[in-house]
Amino acid sequence: MVSISLGKGGAERSCAMLSEMLHEQGYEVHIAILNNQVDYPYKGALFNLGDFKKENENFRGRFKRLLKLRQYLKQHAIEVVIDHRTKNQYYRERFYHNIIYKGFQKIYVVHSANPNLYLTKQPKKFSKIYNKNSATVAVSNHITEKILPSFGITNATTIHNAFNGGWASQSANLPKNITPHNYILSYGRIEEAVKDFTFLLNAFTASQVWKKGVQLVIMGEGEDKEALQQFASTLPSAQQIVFLPHQSPFSIIQKAKFVTLTSRFEGFPMVLVESLSLGVPVVSLDIVSGPSEIIEDGSNGLLIPKRDVSLFAQAMQRMATNSILREQCAKNAKPSVARFSTIEIGEKWNQLIQHALRRP
Repeated sequence: MVSISLGKGGAERSCAMLSEMLHEQGYEVHIAILNNQVDYPYKGALFNLGDFKKENENFRGRFKRLLKLRQYLKQHAIEVVIDHRTKNQYYRERFYHNIIYKGFQKIYVVHSANPNLYLTKQPKKFSKIYNKNSATVAVSNHITEKILPSFGITNATTIHNAFNGGWASQSANLPKNITPHNYILSYGRIEEAVKDFTFLLNAFTASQVWKKGVQLVIMGEGEDKEALQQFASTLPSAQQIVFLPHQSPFSIIQKAKFVTLTSRFEGFPMVLVESLSLGVPVVSLDIVSGPSEIIEDGSNGLLIPKRDVSLFAQAMQRMATNSILREQCAKNAKPSVARFSTIEIGEKWNQLIQHALRRP
């Protein structure tokens, strides 16, 4: 498997988890990462190309470093390459496909509904490369059925991201500035263009739940964090807004009232699956793509049909104050995501890889 890293993002976490699933299936797993960042547990051999990265690396240095990847693939007689990287530069991807991965069976994974991230700026030309691969895996039905076919990709199949049943056993002391079971949680990389935390802050303020002592906890790091903290400090609800650093989220999730998602787009938002797998309800915008494949409105959470502050504020207020609704959603949460267990998803990957190995 090839990934940018094994840290911070949902795509990186799903790559790390896939290594564990394939290891359980009996495969010999190797993971190559381009940047030296490892936050998530994984199984198999790690080839860290970040160790060879020099400061102010130029094109020649990057070229030589990537050739080490090809040498590694040949040295270890790799049979199938599963590539999780974003793909936003056409000629770089031609280099990967025609030189680095030449002679190997290839599966590319599309983790986002934003075509610019995985189809480069020349998607019609790049689709020909995708179609030469053993398969294209999309992490949501929307990507498989709507986005990829519109660019001429014909070998797409859906394999959702999985959750790990062991997450529930993770425990840690909560920070002293948040009250157990009395906070709303949102977490992820703080990148406004994608996550739209400003919308969440405005909706939280409009919901008025902060007047009853309910907190909003935003957990994560990113280039927009400082600006977001500054904006939050100007709101009437400022005293009830808490920012936490990036960390393993599971103990924080388990003691939340509910978890929110207000992104502009996703692929298959693991925030929702992670929360539901721990028995915690969710409130999410019905964005492209993923939430509608996870949330049953009124059963395991609330799905808001459009990006409207007042609508989202009403949903937050309803989930925060209606204990009957919240308890019902919490009861249904775990069963609703059973189909995303590592056993179910691992077997789908096993079948796909076996098909790739049978290709000439």
